[in-house]
Amino acid sequence: MKTILLGIFQFVNDFVYIYPLFMAFVWMLGAILFFARREHNKSQVPKLDTFPLCSIVIPCHNEEQNIQKTIRWLTTSQKYPDFEIIAVDDGSTDSTAAILHDLTLKYTNVRAVYFRENQGKGAALTAGSLIANGDIIVTIDADSLLDQDALRWIVWHFNESTRVGAVTGNPRVLNRTTLLAKIQTGEYATIIGLIKRAQRILGKVLTVSGVMAAFRRQALESVGYWDTDMVTEDIAVTWKLERRFWDVRYEPRAISWVLVPETMRGLWRQRSRWAQGGMEVLKRNVDIFSDWRQRRLWPVYVEYLFSALWAYTFWILVFLWIIKATTGFEFGISLVPPIPPQWTGAMLALTCLIQFMVSAYIDHFYDKKLIKYLFWVIWYPFIYWMISALTVVVATPKALLKRKGTRAVWKSPDRGLGIS
Repeated sequence: MKTILLGIFQFVNDFVYIYPLFMAFVWMLGAILFFARREHNKSQVPKLDTFPLCSIVIPCHNEEQNIQKTIRWLTTSQKYPDFEIIAVDDGSTDSTAAILHDLTLKYTNVRAVYFRENQGKGAALTAGSLIANGDIIVTIDADSLLDQDALRWIVWHFNESTRVGAVTGNPRVLNRTTLLAKIQTGEYATIIGLIKRAQRILGKVLTVSGVMAAFRRQALESVGYWDTDMVTEDIAVTWKLERRFWDVRYEPRAISWVLVPETMRGLWRQRSRWAQGGMEVLKRNVDIFSDWRQRRLWPVYVEYLFSALWAYTFWILVFLWIIKATTGFEFGISLVPPIPPQWTGAMLALTCLIQFMVSAYIDHFYDKKLIKYLFWVIWYPFIYWMISALTVVVATPKALLKRKGTRAVWKSPDRGLGIS
């Protein structure tokens, strides 16, 4: 029994340190291939033969501080010639509804939908899409500022292939005033952007970005639009589309500037929602392994499942280490994790640095100031790994025990403290 326990602890110990090491190389290689094939020397805005009407849907819940700026920015900055804006007030308790009403009177291409009660982001997106006139539905958050050429880069994909059901853009951090925001500046470039590029090379992406994504109306209709009982409607709709064999693409040149949480409470709420939503999607799509046609989704599913397993093993090792450090209890065996081999720790640190450098090089084409935030990214493993791992541990039981059909309402997110 002692030998078996020792083997289990050693395996778990190695998994905690080697798994992120392995995945870092997968993400880096995939991102480099994506950059070489689809980004390098391709920065010129594409010329479009047709300009289909784009309907920009903005779900709002208590967004009085941001929504006016967002809509004004859209109406004045976009170089795309044909678009409309549909803002959906989802039962706000502040002055959001009144602001939207004034904006509809001021701008001819702005319309608004008003919910009396909070119905959830998925319901708001669906309502806005149902009254939209465009064949391309662009969804953005209420604090999202689209780059002037973002719509052109998105529409190019839909014009290029009728199989394209969705295109996700490239969110960039706008507020960079605190340590948390500066770390997220690097995270969005070195982690999120890297992973989306690699997933696209592998064939399927885990999720479109809730901050900014675009959908073909026909594709949304084929899957019944957004779910109202999923905490992360963006992940859920991505899987619905991909299971119906729609092509979901990542376009790094479709940039959107967003505000990120700058408090620990706001960050915890955001990451808990992401973690719970991810596990809800795994729960709902567990049957993909019974369908050979869904095999390209299998690696995405397994990778996310292993990430959740990693979170649990990480905190188990931390818990055991705390017990040993405080009580000296050895659990009847000589090895108590986490005690990684020295070469593993060194390799993990070196790989992390290489990953940040690769990502910084790729993304500096879109954010010239990114390199100066590279220093702050070194804190990512110490802060975000721990937070993300803990949110998975806490959120997984909620996702597994949640009854199907329970409406997922939302709260106004933490939009940060300011803009530097």
